[in-house]
Parts: sequence; structure tokens; C-alpha cells
Amino acid sequence: LFIGILATSIIQSSSSTTSIVVGLVAGGALTIDTAIPIIMGANIGTSITNTIASLPQIKRNNEFKRAFSAATVHDFFNFLSVIILFPLQLATNFLGIIATKMEELFSGIGGLQFLSPVKAITKPVVKMIEVYFIDIPWLMFVLALLLLFVALKYMVSSLKVIVVSRAKDWFDQYLFKTAVRALFVGIILTIMVQSSSITTSLVVPMAGAGLLTLEQIFPYTLGANIGTTITAILAALLTGSPAAVIVAFAHLVFNISGIILWWPFKKLPILLARNFAEYSTRNKIIPVAYILVLFFLIPLLVIFIFN
Repeated sequence: LFIGILATSIIQSSSSTTSIVVGLVAGGALTIDTAIPIIMGANIGTSITNTIASLPQIKRNNEFKRAFSAATVHDFFNFLSVIILFPLQLATNFLGIIATKMEELFSGIGGLQFLSPVKAITKPVVKMIEVYFIDIPWLMFVLALLLLFVALKYMVSSLKVIVVSRAKDWFDQYLFKTAVRALFVGIILTIMVQSSSITTSLVVPMAGAGLLTLEQIFPYTLGANIGTTITAILAALLTGSPAAVIVAFAHLVFNISGIILWWPFKKLPILLARNFAEYSTRNKIIPVAYILVLFFLIPLLVIFIFN
């Protein structure tokens, strides 16, 4: 579980973590029982990006409170889901059982490999960094973090200008008009860009500007959780490895189970996110400490202790 949190926090992509895990399972390096908790951890780790995306607004209290609550509602949903489903998985292996049945239904149909437009755009920069800094991994990591912060800062400022000037009514009246519609927008957009981190980060500046409410954003983030599993399933089907397909389906079942569990009680994660944002607005060190402790320090300590 904590390996999944740490790995995804470092590489900023649950899709990448899932793909690596699927590949390791297909190659026999990981068992299904070991892989499923890592996938659960990846779900928590992926929410670090949109939390970071809220930080550029930290000096403007009202904007930051709205943006930070929009970012952390994803965190609280994932925390609550893991708190309930992780012990249940350890006791019953229900994710593995359901995913195995699904694999039997879909075995032999083949899969697809999508080219992410985001990966296509960023590939030249990634390749250039790999070429020039391949022998200095720590510098490569620092540069990658710097590029991430710069990209998030400009994404936030650009989206605020675009949404406020052109798309306010369109977003509010069409894409996020109902909870179910917002859910499917999250699914479709995440499948298109192949990154739930990008999908959820997109709405953070909109929330900060007061254009979207927390109640509108919550189902959208749940859709992003579903969408991020689809490409992994299609890629796993291509491998022809039943174990890899089972792990990919287990990720989907976990996210669907979380939605079934918390959709009727959606007020709880929304309330937790709103109260935490209120507290964080009064003490600005809390958001930074939250990111460092939850996504890095605690996973490192747990991994070290139980190694």
C-alpha cells in the first residue's frame, strides 16, 4: 500500500505506477495479492498533483480555501475508500475474486494501446532530459520537479483566464450540471489524456475562482478515478497475461466499490475537505506539511520499519 503511495507521489502518475505493476505481474516478479495493495496506494498517491496545483493561490485566502478543498476532496475520498476496502481485501480477497471473474469474461478479446496527447507533447522534453542527465539521476529528479511546479503554475493561471473570460456558463450549465454528468466528464476526459492527475488538476483553478462548487467537483474526481483504469485494462489485455489483466480489473473494481460505498454519503468527504481547507487557510504551513508528511515521510517510515 505505502509503496504505491510513495511511487506514485514521486512519478506523479498512477497510470505509470499501474502500468509498471501490471508489467511486473505479467513477468512473474509480483503476485496478484501483492500487486493489489500497491494499486490502492497509487490511488492515494495520484492526488498529490492537484494538491500541489492549489498552492499557487495560497496567498489569496478565499481562493486558496476553495482550491485546496477541491484538491483534497479527492484525497479524502481515496482515504475513506482505503480505510474500508483495504481490510476487507486482506480478509476476503474480494477484489481478486471479482477481477478473476471479469478476466475470464474478457480473456482472448485483445486490447488497445492509446497514444496520450499529453505524452506526445511532452516527449521531446523528456527525451532531452534523459539524454543530457542520464548519468546524474538526482539532477534529473530535481529538474523534473521544477518543471512540474512551473507547468502547474502556468496551467492554473492560464485556466483561470480562459474559464473566467469564455467558458464560465458552459462549464456550469453543461459539463457539471448534474453529478452523473460530471462523473462521465471525468471518465471521458481522463481516458483522453490518460492522466487522472491532469484531469483533477484542471478543475482546481476553476474552484479557486468560484466557478465550480465542491459538490460539482466531487463526482468529477470519482470519474477521473474510473477513467485512469481503462487504458491500463486495455494495455493489460494486450499482454495476454491473465494475472496482469486481473490486476488491472482489480483497480477498476476498487474504484467502482469506492463510488458505491461513498456516493450515498458524499457529504462526508466534502465536509472533511472543506473543514481541512478552512484550517489550512489559517495556518499556511499545514498544506506543505500535509504533502510532505502524508505522501513522502509516512510511506518512507512504514516501508523502512516493515522492510
